[in-house]
Amino acid sequence: MFRSKDDEGWVYGAEGVYRRTLVYGDKTMLTEFKLLKGHVLPAHKHPHEQTGYLVSGKMILYIGEDRYETNPGDCWMIPGDVTHYADILEDSLAVEVFAPPREDYRPS
Repeated sequence: MFRSKDDEGWVYGAEGVYRRTLVYGDKTMLTEFKLLKGHVLPAHKHPHEQTGYLVSGKMILYIGEDRYETNPGDCWMIPGDVTHYADILEDSLAVEVFAPPREDYRPS
């Protein structure tokens, strides 16, 4: 699968949180998140391992009992079934890989 750069396919995730699935295969999925200042990525968990990279912006990321102040260039890995959420301090852009792919994030 290949995708050229564009600005299409954004889906509402929660207030101030938008996502789009970029590419995916049988074992991984690459997703981009647009997170707006002053909002919260709600607490949630899922069985998928999640690896992320903050492209721009700033947020406080909570993974289980741990708290991380994230800045551009920071990265993280969230094991499956661990509760996580984020306070979005600046408009932010993050790229994340899910393994296995999330069925609920597959484009229709």
